[in-house]
Amino acid sequence: MKAPAKVSSISALHQFLGLAKPSNPLVSVFNFDDVKLKPETILSAVTTDFYVVALKKDCAGGKCRYGQQYYDFDEGIMYFIAPHQVLQFEDVLLNAVKGFVLVMHPDLLHGYPLASEIKNYGYFSYSANEALHLSEKEEKAIMHIIENMDREIADNMDGFTQDLLISNMDLLLKYCDRFYNRQFLTRKKANTDLLTKLEAFLDENFKSEILAEKGIPTVQFTASVLHLSPNYLSDMLRVQTGQTTQQHIQNRVIEKAKELLSTTSMSVSEIAYQLGFEHSQSFHRLFKNRTSVSPLEFRQSFN
Repeated sequence: MKAPAKVSSISALHQFLGLAKPSNPLVSVFNFDDVKLKPETILSAVTTDFYVVALKKDCAGGKCRYGQQYYDFDEGIMYFIAPHQVLQFEDVLLNAVKGFVLVMHPDLLHGYPLASEIKNYGYFSYSANEALHLSEKEEKAIMHIIENMDREIADNMDGFTQDLLISNMDLLLKYCDRFYNRQFLTRKKANTDLLTKLEAFLDENFKSEILAEKGIPTVQFTASVLHLSPNYLSDMLRVQTGQTTQQHIQNRVIEKAKELLSTTSMSVSEIAYQLGFEHSQSFHRLFKNRTSVSPLEFRQSFN
């Protein structure tokens, strides 16, 4: 398998796409209409050293693979890529797409709270099929911020430039966070179906000997079974239930533990083993952290 092309700088990206030299080496905004690739050029797997935020719409066709998932670009969507992640396009001509691309190098954020806060936005590691679908009103809000950043990059290079660019980036990310929460809420049927599949998967694991053999399912494995990225699953669950995937799985562990402690004569060590814990101390610690009592204290409350 051919290794993805590495684009280390925003200047190199501009050169590859046939764009003019960027006004600022650490941040750039351009439209897909501006791309000057040859008509037959297709962009394959690429990894960069910077953040990418893009809105694509009115694509002539084709699919994009992000991670292990494919997304049909017939609809307009917004997606986010963190540094060093791989994005692979197949049969997509970039200059046949409408929309914008914002690229920002992490160096621009040094010394600002956003340098660490940006890592808390889970959508930078969502798969392409988990992209953000904007309403017309939401798209206008996003485009207003992007236009502000574009003007700031092009017209002003003074002591306020960096502060204003980062303030706008911070605002952009917060809006996108809000819109993703809206998307989780409005896609009620799809999310209900996902919750049903999640519960069915956990039911199968907790009613059999799978836990003792393979251990408690990890967030990564659980997400893969549902064909989702781990961050998307956790963020969706947090909006729907107020809990992350890890917390949801741990709740099921505690529920099963309570059942075994109250209805069987199995020792705490035996219960810990059946629930997939390698060491009973780990089970004891989790149980007490979640219930405020030890497994033995919980059992004794039934006597």
